[in-house]
Amino acid sequence: MTRASRRLTKLTAARSRKHATALLIAGVLVTLTACGRGDHSGESAKSPTPTSGTSAPAPSLSRADPQAQAKGSVLQAYDNFWAEQVKAYGQADIKGTDLKTYATKEALGRAMGDVLVMKEAGTATKGAPAHDAQVTSLALTGKTPKASVRDCLDISDWRTVKKKTGAVQPFPSNQPLRYVTTAKAEKWGTQWMITELTPDGKRTC
Repeated sequence: MTRASRRLTKLTAARSRKHATALLIAGVLVTLTACGRGDHSGESAKSPTPTSGTSAPAPSLSRADPQAQAKGSVLQAYDNFWAEQVKAYGQADIKGTDLKTYATKEALGRAMGDVLVMKEAGTATKGAPAHDAQVTSLALTGKTPKASVRDCLDISDWRTVKKKTGAVQPFPSNQPLRYVTTAKAEKWGTQWMITELTPDGKRTC
């Protein structure tokens, strides 16, 4: 082999080593870049594996307890009935209220009678009562679902006043400020209606 041939062979080998090194570095860079992007050869399309701390999915409404749902709806209707009744008593008039949306039969008649008495006496109410209500019975079978509610009514912040002067009328001396009130409800279509409200001043709570 001549001197020129040996020089050519060394140059070719050096170029081959540089080319191989360049390919190796390029391969490492591609791998690091892919890792930095979160591309794990298709693993990004997979769902993450749940850990022990992952919360269980909330139960669907279809699996909810129908009794619990109905009780919640009854209490909501009871609260709405009272909100509208307080509004009516506060102005001594049911106009502008949704009382008829949540009350019917005896409960509506009682509220309308109270409003009439207050209007004739020139009185109204101020404030609102507090409640501690619970559903005591529930029947979802039959043509008309029915429910009963027991409430501990607190009227200490619900006072009668003279409409003209705003003077607060004192409670009767024998008037308990917390007493049991019971109600009956029926479901008419999709709406629970309060059909009867019975305050019992002899049963304090």
